[in-house]
Amino acid sequence: MVRPMPKISKILLLAVSAVLVLSVFLGVNSGGVSAASTGQDGAYRQINVYSEVLRHIQTDYVTDPNIPAVTNGALRGLLESLDADSSYLTADDYKTYKADLKPGGGGRAQAGINVSKRYGYATVVSVVPGSPADKAGLTDGDILEAIEGQDTRDISLAMIQLMLEGAPGSNLTVGVVRPSKPEPDKISMTRSVTVVAPVEETLYENSSILYLKPGILDHDHVQQVETKLKGMQKAGNKKVLLDLRDVAAGDMAEATRLANFLLKSGTIATLEGQKFPKQVFAADPTKAIQATAPLVVLVNRGTAGPAEVVAAAFEDNKRADVVGEKTFGEGAQQKTFELPDGAALILSVAKYESPSGKKIQDDGVTPDVLVASGMDDQSGVDDETEPAANAALAPVVKKPGVQVDEQLTKALDILKGKAA
Repeated sequence: MVRPMPKISKILLLAVSAVLVLSVFLGVNSGGVSAASTGQDGAYRQINVYSEVLRHIQTDYVTDPNIPAVTNGALRGLLESLDADSSYLTADDYKTYKADLKPGGGGRAQAGINVSKRYGYATVVSVVPGSPADKAGLTDGDILEAIEGQDTRDISLAMIQLMLEGAPGSNLTVGVVRPSKPEPDKISMTRSVTVVAPVEETLYENSSILYLKPGILDHDHVQQVETKLKGMQKAGNKKVLLDLRDVAAGDMAEATRLANFLLKSGTIATLEGQKFPKQVFAADPTKAIQATAPLVVLVNRGTAGPAEVVAAAFEDNKRADVVGEKTFGEGAQQKTFELPDGAALILSVAKYESPSGKKIQDDGVTPDVLVASGMDDQSGVDDETEPAANAALAPVVKKPGVQVDEQLTKALDILKGKAA
């Protein structure tokens, strides 16, 4: 007869698994072990604590706990304590993740939500205009407390991003935490293939100011910006207003290319990690298009990732005035490490830094000219309604709201005062 494994043996196996996870961080099997010995000694002391905590949970907790679930939660918390983009995937999660990465794998329809994690929950960074999420009223900073009834505290960011995708026409339900609401709002959306609009172009001040707003910093949209910048002189445009508000997706290589269009010299950004060789992205004078045109850049809390690299490059090189709100803070490069049991780590191995040395992931970009969005007053339905004398009989009357884009107004005022 095969006897069940003693509890203490299970704990030791779990501790060994934790050692395997930590070895990824510490590089136990790589060179330079002696240089990191102090850090490793501290880590191994924590393993003893981890084992002791597990022992108490299994022997003294009020009920017999689900130890695999406890361990998965601990490992997920370990990764998320580093930064929002680092994730722990169980073996089952990793299979799903890999299947989605294959050509044709997974659903490609989306809700139009750029998401990260803050305060342990999924957080809306920005919403794609015209998307299902936009039509449902989601906005920057909304907390997604649950997705399809699952608490987002218990889901890694990589899996949250997959859960927001699905087949075209499929339904998605999220629980959204809103100010002044005792319970999360349940919002349902129908996933669709959302196409990001072309670069928005508007002319101000007798066509002297060229306003450009790319919804994403991918190759096509950056190419559109390039074309419009090249046509400025012929069109009589002398100044540029680049709107990067709610731009949270794209490619870092395209971001540096965009920055170079308006920057003739200087550092655009650097990328560096503990074992990641330092990369310096410098402006190439031969690729500059409008290096001297007066420039103002708009950002807000929905500006993230590649757009933050662009804004930081202009601000630190004194190339432009940056107007708006502090940006979200997203700028790391990830690498996937497969574990022996089929699980995986998605770990940030390098972070982008601004020319002045600030890590964008940690600090975001703080504008030279701080201007609140003015949209918060419009977000709560409760604030826009008047209570009826008899709520059971009378309809709710909404006050008409007039939205003034104070950030845009300030940016235009600054540009008007600059000599062309």
